[in-house]
Amino acid sequence: MTPQSILFLCVANSARSQMAEGLARQMFPGLRIQSAGSRPSRVNPYALEVLAEQGIDAASHTSKSVQDIDPASVDLVITLCAEEVCPLFLGKAERLHWPIPDPASDDPTLAPEDLRARFRAGRDEIRRRLEGLREGWA
Repeated sequence: MTPQSILFLCVANSARSQMAEGLARQMFPGLRIQSAGSRPSRVNPYALEVLAEQGIDAASHTSKSVQDIDPASVDLVITLCAEEVCPLFLGKAERLHWPIPDPASDDPTLAPEDLRARFRAGRDEIRRRLEGLREGWA
């Protein structure tokens, strides 16, 4: 059964969950798509850049706290944490876990093109999983 709403969760709500929100809005028009994190920060500019490469304008996205999400507004929760502890979401929503490595890094040896490559890889993995999800609903 196709859900009416999806919530993507990660820690900072700055990269993976933001990319997932943008991709899902493009792929699933008509569904309510949200993202949030346990420690919201800011939307990573590389996330905005790699979404724009796919025709997705996420410039208006903001980093949000999971505590600000109404559990009644969510049918499906997808957590995207890999190496860190994912936020908890209280509610009766169905849950999926997609462990996707965080593309963001404070490593000063990574060049901007290295970071873009990491973000593109994360974006493409999220898209692949969303396509699989859609096929499962067909």
